[in-house]
Amino acid sequence: MSYSIASELLLCLYKKMLRIRVFEERVAKLLEDKEIKCPSHLCIGQEAVAAGVCSALRNDDHVFGTHRSHGHFLAKGGDMRQMMAELYGKQTGCSKGRGGSMHLTAPEVGFIGSAPIVSGIIPLAVGSALSSRLQEKDRVTVAFFGDGAVDEGVFHESLNFAALKKLPVVFVCENNFFSTHLHIVQRRICGEIFKFADVYGMAGGRVDGNNAIAVYRAACESLARARSGDGPTLLECLTYRWRGHVGPALDLEVGLGRKEELPQWVGKDPITRLKEQLLAEQKVTAAELEKLSKDVQQDVEEAVIFARESPYPDEKELLHYVFDDQTQGHGHAKD
Repeated sequence: MSYSIASELLLCLYKKMLRIRVFEERVAKLLEDKEIKCPSHLCIGQEAVAAGVCSALRNDDHVFGTHRSHGHFLAKGGDMRQMMAELYGKQTGCSKGRGGSMHLTAPEVGFIGSAPIVSGIIPLAVGSALSSRLQEKDRVTVAFFGDGAVDEGVFHESLNFAALKKLPVVFVCENNFFSTHLHIVQRRICGEIFKFADVYGMAGGRVDGNNAIAVYRAACESLARARSGDGPTLLECLTYRWRGHVGPALDLEVGLGRKEELPQWVGKDPITRLKEQLLAEQKVTAAELEKLSKDVQQDVEEAVIFARESPYPDEKELLHYVFDDQTQGHGHAKD
């Protein structure tokens, strides 16, 4: 099935990617200036995957992310100001300043949460899909993860169970070829991750992860399959992170071939590609894109101001959310 792309959707994809890129670049500068101090994993260069998949989702569909989930959070509709405040460790953050970059949540828009344990969110997504099945809802769950997660046993256990029960879940592997600093050719005999779909009897495919339109179409097909009761899909998206594993550095001297590969992938910038298409097809004018860019820049700066001016959590609330106090109903430890 072919899914047509309306002009409004093309512009929406572009805006989502631009918001992620500008946010991430600003965070990189704040990390360099040591204004943000929590470990932050940036997804610059990978924006098309988050934008393409999340643009195909409904608000009530569930998303689980990883340690590198700023883009997933924004693409699903999470509040930018709350995420920036979370990176600052402020009370107004999406996790009340207690989670930082790697523990984001926005359940009001279906972003259930992110976690730093490699492959740890995959079984959680399967559980969410099982819940939807038991409640007879046509909600779909998406699990985003990197190629490093495929090396973990729980990835295989989760795919097997999801396929066995034909659960409404889409496994989205953002294959950027590196697990921390180790290239995939140093870790796997076969780097074609999508082929695990055949092993577990589910649908699967590989797509250009720097082409937001291709990702969107593949996501639509996967979601339709899940909603119709035909089970899960393993979608491998080939992409590349421009920055290092964690923080703002480029890590050019770390990892097999990164110094040679990075310039090639920068030339495949997903945002530039879609911008050129929008202009070539006269979907939008250069002036309109310039205004959009300024609006996004302003949104990001307002998020920084919001985070800077927000209070830190009160010391008296140190033990809140650690234990569930059933007698008091306040969600904190008893005295």
